[in-house]
Amino acid sequence: MHQAVSGHRRAFLKWLAAAPVFSAIALQTTGKKLAAATARVPAMDVYRRIGVRPFINGRGTWTYLSGSLELPEVRRAMEAAAGQFVDMFELQTAAGRRLAELSGAESGMVTSGSAGAMAAATAACIAGSDPARIWQLPDTTGLKHEVVMLGGRSAFDSAIRLAGGKLVVAASVAELSKAINERTAMIYTTWRDERLPRALAAARAANVPLLLDDAAGIPPLDNLSRYAKMGVDLYCFSGGKGLRGPQCAGLLLGRAHLIEAALKNYCPWEGAVCRAMKVGKEEIIGMLTAVETWHQLDLGALNREWNRKVQRIAKLVETVPGVTTKIDIPTDGNSYPTLTVRWDEDHFGFTVADCDRALRDGEPRIEVLTDNNPSMVAGVEDGPSPSSAEPPRRNSLQIVSMTMQDGEELIVGRRLREVLAAARKKAGAAARA
Repeated sequence: MHQAVSGHRRAFLKWLAAAPVFSAIALQTTGKKLAAATARVPAMDVYRRIGVRPFINGRGTWTYLSGSLELPEVRRAMEAAAGQFVDMFELQTAAGRRLAELSGAESGMVTSGSAGAMAAATAACIAGSDPARIWQLPDTTGLKHEVVMLGGRSAFDSAIRLAGGKLVVAASVAELSKAINERTAMIYTTWRDERLPRALAAARAANVPLLLDDAAGIPPLDNLSRYAKMGVDLYCFSGGKGLRGPQCAGLLLGRAHLIEAALKNYCPWEGAVCRAMKVGKEEIIGMLTAVETWHQLDLGALNREWNRKVQRIAKLVETVPGVTTKIDIPTDGNSYPTLTVRWDEDHFGFTVADCDRALRDGEPRIEVLTDNNPSMVAGVEDGPSPSSAEPPRRNSLQIVSMTMQDGEELIVGRRLREVLAAARKKAGAAARA
């Protein structure tokens, strides 16, 4: 009897906590109906007119889902940049000076995303600034060309191989020292924790430059200068993720002579191996503007707003008996308040994959984060070789706050609650039959 009373009390408290969110949903629905009734000229939907469904993005800044939405300041700057002609060599040089001021690195350049930065860094470390060697790539005959993949292979290491790099895998710092030889041109890693200083020490001892790939590392903006202070030779970020710069751009920062070499192996040089990885004047100005804008943003205030969005969703879905939630901020990139939603899949007769599919197939389309990655090439072997004793990772449904626009959390919370409540009801009816 006591357990039943406690259960009813917990349910009542969950409904009480969710009441303000239900009220917000009612107001949102009324507002949309009023806007629809008074609208004169509907906005042109450039996607639906060709049969493509836009969606509410609760999955995060995935490239196959078009990354993030550019900051308003970035859009305005790119529009202004599009109206004049400039010398691209001069622009990249000036951008490098400004990036050095903003980051504390010796120099920098704008690339075609983090993958473009990886290719430019590889070419720089193999060919340097020698015109004959630059023209020779990706043929590396007679050149240092091995790249040690510290921590294992990456799904993006084709960018290194495109520039002529031959991959050598080292799972640990101890293996790194053994992997370095007279043919080693560069070390690549995604390590950002306490292992990074030890890797840097080994790289310095061998006089081999290290490239740190932190594609999703902003926010926090501190990472822009943190790696320069640590003495990392080269490091890169994506522009189309947390930076909210141009989707087709990224940053490569580091030592001046290596950035100079990377530029000489890059577009717009005709004959350079990275010529195809073009960035326009608009992307360069857009990236600079994104970094400058982030210097003015209050990450604490942003995190509070993002956290409020996932809290609203949590309150709604927890009104479904058997559903629990947790909110945390990942530390390994994509560092935004993220909601994890759990339920007993066997009891509900409804898996995470089922829920993912129901949200995607509904209207509006909603994308959430699960272990499904439709953009991964099936043959990829990512990371170190997995241990046969390692237990399989449990699939989970997560909702990333940063990519949801204002008010969309109400739609996501309502839809997710409806989907889970319907699954639970169906399972209960089946059990009673």
